[in-house]
Amino acid sequence: MNRYFCCMNKWTTMIFIALVTAATIGLMVIQVYWIRDAVKLKQAVFIRDVKQSMQQVVFEIDKTQLEERVREQRRYYEENRSNFKAYDSINRVLYQNFKNLRSINDIDRFMRSSDMASKALNQLTFNYNKQEPGNFYYNNKSLIDSLISRSLKNKQIKTYFEFGIFSPATNSMILQKTGRYPEELHNESFVFDLAPSGSMFAYPNKLLLYFPYEKTFIISQLWVMLIVSVVLFLVIIAAFSFSTYTIFRQKRLSEMKNDFINNMTHEFKTPISTISLACEALKDTDLPKTEYFYNTYVGMIFEENTRLATMAEQILQTAVIDKGQLHLRKEQLSMDAVIKVAMGSKSMALNSKNGTMDYQPHANGTVLMGDKVHLTNVIINLLDNAIKYCLEPPRIVISTINRGDLLLIRVQDNGIGIGKADRKKIFEKLYRVPTGNIHNFKGFGLGLSYVKAIVELHDGQVYVDSEPGKGSTFTLQFPLN
Repeated sequence: MNRYFCCMNKWTTMIFIALVTAATIGLMVIQVYWIRDAVKLKQAVFIRDVKQSMQQVVFEIDKTQLEERVREQRRYYEENRSNFKAYDSINRVLYQNFKNLRSINDIDRFMRSSDMASKALNQLTFNYNKQEPGNFYYNNKSLIDSLISRSLKNKQIKTYFEFGIFSPATNSMILQKTGRYPEELHNESFVFDLAPSGSMFAYPNKLLLYFPYEKTFIISQLWVMLIVSVVLFLVIIAAFSFSTYTIFRQKRLSEMKNDFINNMTHEFKTPISTISLACEALKDTDLPKTEYFYNTYVGMIFEENTRLATMAEQILQTAVIDKGQLHLRKEQLSMDAVIKVAMGSKSMALNSKNGTMDYQPHANGTVLMGDKVHLTNVIINLLDNAIKYCLEPPRIVISTINRGDLLLIRVQDNGIGIGKADRKKIFEKLYRVPTGNIHNFKGFGLGLSYVKAIVELHDGQVYVDSEPGKGSTFTLQFPLN
């Protein structure tokens, strides 16, 4: 039944994660589509605004060009008044009407309003084109630039542009603003006809307009939405990652808690059963009550009771540390003496496995401020693990060394070792290194988390260097007084 519920819970978790993943990806895809549509809309608005603004520019250029033609023709008439008396009336018509021109349509209507105007325009064009064809544009380059700049700014288009004047009749570029974008002007520019009405030529010149940073300008108008979108993306990803991590962490903690409860029950059950059997033996009236008998069973009860007390104390200490309520009683002490006391307490357990323990004190200074009881327990825990997790007679080497104002204590063993993946987790509470098919290693998974907590409370650090089958070396680092 438990296995069924475990599998069911696993599948429920996977389905939940899959649904949340799909929903998160869906939201991101929708957001990407929204951003893409917003960019397209801004691009359409940009194109519309450019075309609208350039209508006025084209008109101003045409008007300026026509005004220059009229001015040139008037000068020509003044110089040859005797030969062109018939044109005085036409000239007056041109000047009287020219000041009323406001749009391209006005120019068109003016040029087509009478034969006189048409004849005048023909004469103007003939005389004007005697000059170099590009002279008007060259002479008015700054004017064209300023007209385009002003018109674009009126539409809030504030980005660099390049313009050029192209002549279809000669298939050549008459004028360029800087000459840095000839290919782009030919292939990627906005194109507008100059002198679209009233011209004597079938192919009017073209005004080409190119924006090198068009995409950057469009995206810059959406920077608020883009930043908000990126932030939302990151928040969603972070929330999803944190949720997934929390789910798996809670699942792993639940499994570790169940293992801890099972191990604790087993660990407590063994001494309780031993004590129960010893009490039954003492109560049995059929057994002879000799002094050896009493000493044996009373010693057994005392030993198992001590074991129970030790395990209970270990669990309570871990709980106190987790709550942040552990108060250290620090005093000036020698870690050399602490190590010797810890070694003495584990000598019997080491002898029972035919092991050896060697102490190599190389440190000149081992005095620090610390809690004697807890630091002794730290060394005992490391020695206990070195003895417990060993498939052959244990060989333990304890050494001390000074490094600057630090004291390093190393506990080296020849045990089963720890893999790389497990080395990152062994100091976590309730974590126990998997031992495969070997099930004779008992414990709660609290020892090393206790070691790490106590060492850090003494402003120290703990490291482990280990490989499977090659033993482990735990290094404690403490600041000296």
